[in-house]
Amino acid sequence: MEASRLPGFLARRVVKSVLVVLAIVVCNFLLVHAAPGDPASVMAGQSGAADPLFLEQLRRQFGLDQPFHIQLWVYLKSVLSLDLGFSHRQQAPVAQLIAERLPATLLLTGAAFIFAVGGGVALGALAARRVGSWADSAITALALTFYATPLFWVGLMLVLVFSVWLEWLPSFGMSSVGVELHGMAVVWDVAQHLLLPALTLGLFYLAVYARLTRATMLEVADQDFVKTARAKGVPEGRITRAHILRNALLPVITFAGIQAGQLVGGSILVETVFAWPGIGRLAFEALLARDYPVLLGVFFCTSVIVVLFNLATDLLYAVIDPRVEVG
Repeated sequence: MEASRLPGFLARRVVKSVLVVLAIVVCNFLLVHAAPGDPASVMAGQSGAADPLFLEQLRRQFGLDQPFHIQLWVYLKSVLSLDLGFSHRQQAPVAQLIAERLPATLLLTGAAFIFAVGGGVALGALAARRVGSWADSAITALALTFYATPLFWVGLMLVLVFSVWLEWLPSFGMSSVGVELHGMAVVWDVAQHLLLPALTLGLFYLAVYARLTRATMLEVADQDFVKTARAKGVPEGRITRAHILRNALLPVITFAGIQAGQLVGGSILVETVFAWPGIGRLAFEALLARDYPVLLGVFFCTSVIVVLFNLATDLLYAVIDPRVEVG
């Protein structure tokens, strides 16, 4: 993409992204409020009082006595001003709760994403270069195994092997409890706690990237420009890197941009299994407690992250292959 066209492209994408996020906010509000039950009754039960007068007071306090379209309009205005509401269960602003939990989720999903993309592309390229060999068969079998295995089962088996049997790694949490650490000791402690959940979340997507990279590289290898490069005597390693792999990365990048956002949603299960203090676990706790403001705040946050990942994917297209036009 030409540098002069970049500002216009970014402006169009930002406008589209804002509209998409607003549409998602409305849909999330409709879905959450379509759930059966009365949130005021839940809040009253948590407070230890459920008499009709107290229920009516709670409904007025949180605007639950207003018509549905009024509630939606008030919520939209709050979101546009970046006010995500107040958690009645945790007695704290939703934005504060998400800000406290979001770094943990980004650390987990970021580590899993890097591991999945890097490992998947490397394994897929190795399988494509040695198609039909034992290495290709082994990589294909491993990829299919990880793809077909449920995330929670992988997590439990990793805990059983590395935490219970071998006692090499901690099985839950983000840091050691009751231990005062400083400097690099803190980094090492968090890294040890991060390894198992990141592997659990990343292995499924590693299998997908490995299979996709292998398939696209084999497809590109049959193109005429690759055969021409071989006929000219270009070294095989350079052909693989500069011609085959570079062109095969475009569908991988497309898929990675979509999957990056799904990693945030998929982290709910992993965070629950490993007691990882991220927004996925926060959403799960809010769902059980019918804490609508927290649930909607997490949905809003994850939708923004997904939109940002898609925008970054489009920009990366132009870096990998300047011939590709995005708009």
